[in-house]
Amino acid sequence: MTTEDRGALPTPQTPGSDPVVSAGMSIAAQWGAVLDPQQLDVALKALEPQLRREHKERMFRLEMQQAAAETEARAQREVAAHKRYMAGLVAGTLVAIGMLGAGVYVAKDSWWLSVLLCGPSLLALVKIFVLRRSDPADMEAVSVATRRGMNAAQPPGPPPPPVV
Repeated sequence: MTTEDRGALPTPQTPGSDPVVSAGMSIAAQWGAVLDPQQLDVALKALEPQLRREHKERMFRLEMQQAAAETEARAQREVAAHKRYMAGLVAGTLVAIGMLGAGVYVAKDSWWLSVLLCGPSLLALVKIFVLRRSDPADMEAVSVATRRGMNAAQPPGPPPPPVV
């Protein structure tokens, strides 16, 4: 493949504007003026193998261009997938650091909130961002931890009235 062929896919053309057909017609017209019909038939039959070779070459170039375009598109998709993966990894890291920091910060005032921030919910969110999957067991662990934290956070009820 030459440098002028790279990236140049053929454009659909009308039969009248095809340069190969136009050139063939002009050659046939010139030969028709000079040669009689039998000689013209022999000349065209002699020209046919050359046209077949040129056609095969053109088809080979088109296949090579198509393969190159597919390879380039695949590489672009892989780059985009890598960028998405890295963005998820960074987001998961930031979420984890933020939740851990918030959990440590609120531990002295609200231990139950600290448990929620640093417990199974942290692991579930990091798993979603980094591994891009979520299991039902993760969500169940988060809901159990949330219920336990909320039950522990409720102040005890008033003492029962004295029995007289």
